[in-house]
Amino acid sequence: MNHWYLDAVQRLSSGLEQLSEFWLLLYVLMEIIGIIFALESIFKSRTSQGAIAWALGLVFLPPLVVPIYLLFGQRRFYGYVEARRKGDLEIQRIAQRLLAEMTQHFSLPGELPAGMQLLEKLALMPFTQGNQVSLLINGDRIFSEIFAAIDRAENYILVQFYIVRDDQLGRKLLERLAKKAQQGVRVYFLYDAIGSFSLTRRFLRQCRKSGIDIQSFHTWRWFRRRRFQVNFRNHRKIVVVDGHEAYVGGANIGDEYCNAHRHLSPWRDTHLKLEGPAVQGVQLSFMEDWHWATGDVPAMNWHPAGVDGDKRVLVLPTGPADLQESCQLMFLHAINSANQRLWIVSPYFVPDESIIKALKLAVLRGVDVKVMLPGITDNRVVQLSSYAVLMSLRFSGVKAYQYREGFLHQKVVLVDDDRAYVGTANFDNRSFQLNFEITVMIRDKVFAGQVEQMLENDFLCCEELSASELEQRSLLFRATVKLAQLFSPIQ
Repeated sequence: MNHWYLDAVQRLSSGLEQLSEFWLLLYVLMEIIGIIFALESIFKSRTSQGAIAWALGLVFLPPLVVPIYLLFGQRRFYGYVEARRKGDLEIQRIAQRLLAEMTQHFSLPGELPAGMQLLEKLALMPFTQGNQVSLLINGDRIFSEIFAAIDRAENYILVQFYIVRDDQLGRKLLERLAKKAQQGVRVYFLYDAIGSFSLTRRFLRQCRKSGIDIQSFHTWRWFRRRRFQVNFRNHRKIVVVDGHEAYVGGANIGDEYCNAHRHLSPWRDTHLKLEGPAVQGVQLSFMEDWHWATGDVPAMNWHPAGVDGDKRVLVLPTGPADLQESCQLMFLHAINSANQRLWIVSPYFVPDESIIKALKLAVLRGVDVKVMLPGITDNRVVQLSSYAVLMSLRFSGVKAYQYREGFLHQKVVLVDDDRAYVGTANFDNRSFQLNFEITVMIRDKVFAGQVEQMLENDFLCCEELSASELEQRSLLFRATVKLAQLFSPIQ
């Protein structure tokens, strides 16, 4: 009996020793892989902050960070961008021919300040004049307008969203689109494969059965063997009807955007309704994305409807395939051009050092700089990173406010008394570097006044957030904030 017991103990000890050797070998292997990827991130990350964050995680926590890097790392960035640019070149050739027919709707160079011409270079589109622009506040108004426009469609409907859910709102959209498709209206529906990962096969089958041409946008179209890369996403939200009216803004297709989320309601969002030649700029953005997803170019109306409008509008599609960091440069220009007022509203506010310094300089110029953030959040890590940014702005004079009447999701910037930006882009690295976004800039005092009134009402639902108050919180809280800040470049 004792002999059997000793033999079992020896075998168990030997097995544990072999297992320990296996795990040690595996850890060493992961450490080597982590070091290799860390070196790669240093050479290929677009920002030094991102390179440092990846390198630290890959070297010191390789078992955890290596799988994350495989999914979200930027090492395939340049190959993807090159492929996307090649696809966009064909669209740009088409766009030049189409835009040549619209020159009578463009603002003349002498009618715009030099800074506005700079924005045209970023957008690769001109300012258009003679537009009507309407503010759509919150989900009920947004989707009642969009659904009414769909019901009016006679020729085609373009639909693009980052998130599409098979819920009550999603079914309402499907029913309306299916009805129009059965009436002979062409319906093109584009959704992001990552943002809409939960979209059901039933929803897709019913779309196709109804005659809706529904496609997913994904970044691996030309990289079939490299499906790990999911870091680039199409965050645009667009609806265009017959080339006559367009809808752009922050709301996706999900019940939470109509106040059906238990923890995040009421949901605060803002959309725009555009009529006039600016609509062609929005559908040009859709055409580029549709061509990437399918290789096709749908027939569209490129002759703007005559409307009694007086708004100058610039449509700015931005993304990782741009030759420059267009989204970040757009917001830097907005900050640097402010003389009296700069109000920023963003649910995800984690700007890099260049934006932070520009905000400090704006205050020193005497600009009233206010930042409105959500008090209730759907992403705690990003909120903690935002707190880190606010703590770094402690002595700058930038005033921060937290919205307390539900979840704040709108993306709005108001500059002085004549410029407003509304769209899909947040003030974070993802929008600056990784996402395809679309922003509409309106240069008009009357419209800016409407945005001012809207934001004044929102500020009434806010409480001021003091950086010194954050500094006085517990050591654990401040340590968590600093940890979140470390990974902010890769969030």
